[in-house]
Amino acid sequence: MSDLSKTPLTILEEFLLLALDDSAGQFYSFARSSLDCAVAGAVLMDLTIRNRLDNDLKDMFIVSTRPVGDDILDPVLETMALAPVMTPHPITYWLRQLSDEGEALCEKALRRLEQRGILKREDKKILWVFGSRRYPIVHDKEMREVKLRILGVILRDDIPSPHDMMLTALGHACGLFRHILSSQELAAALPRIELVARMDLIGQAVAKAVTEIEAAIAMASGFR
Repeated sequence: MSDLSKTPLTILEEFLLLALDDSAGQFYSFARSSLDCAVAGAVLMDLTIRNRLDNDLKDMFIVSTRPVGDDILDPVLETMALAPVMTPHPITYWLRQLSDEGEALCEKALRRLEQRGILKREDKKILWVFGSRRYPIVHDKEMREVKLRILGVILRDDIPSPHDMMLTALGHACGLFRHILSSQELAAALPRIELVARMDLIGQAVAKAVTEIEAAIAMASGFR
């Protein structure tokens, strides 16, 4: 990848910054499966905004296999291009495929944020057996900037860029805003959040997938 200091943060990187509780240096409480699905959605969004993917109401399809120059996105694009004759598939198909790699994609993005000097990694031992990893914020400029942008979109009705529209839809899909807004703020902002989220089909697909995952978990728990 090119010089990170000259490379804008991706949707995936900004989503992870929003999803990190900066006071604890850990992710807010998400089901692992929901986080993996959100990470997969962020990667698809990043490829779409870079004009490598496009979608209609039914399918997602590749419009260019030219490498982005990104060591996270390019391997995903290459894998997607291996589909027979680059056959279009529904967004949910690719979400399922990439969710299996969600943890690895997340780790790559966190390492990149560490290389950028935004985060640092700490591994601590609990009872000398179980490991607890933290990602404390080193420089919070980027985190504050992305939060202010997204809060502007949902609280002040700022016109969202395509990047921020996708990021807002992704945050809504996985329930992120309940962690960064008070209950009163969330209630007031919810109509605006839902309006922005409806503008992005990938975000809608992530929301549908997360809902299905949570329903399946609840059903499985009920049979125990």
